[in-house]
Amino acid sequence: MNEDVFNASIRKFLKTLGVTAQREIEKAVRKALEEGKLKGSEKFSAKATVTLAGIGLAHEVTGEIELE
Repeated sequence: MNEDVFNASIRKFLKTLGVTAQREIEKAVRKALEEGKLKGSEKFSAKATVTLAGIGLAHEVTGEIELE
């Protein structure tokens, strides 16, 4: 295994995950605000799971997203 290739590949995946997830969360919250479904002061519990099917990894991260 080439550690440099492996680490670069992980970083690329995590960067893509972070950027796309942030965009989707922002779009969903803005849409809900426009539709009057949110007041703008809510807090949401959040969960993300990263899986690697080939080795059976399922890593879950939980947290909170606040609007105000």
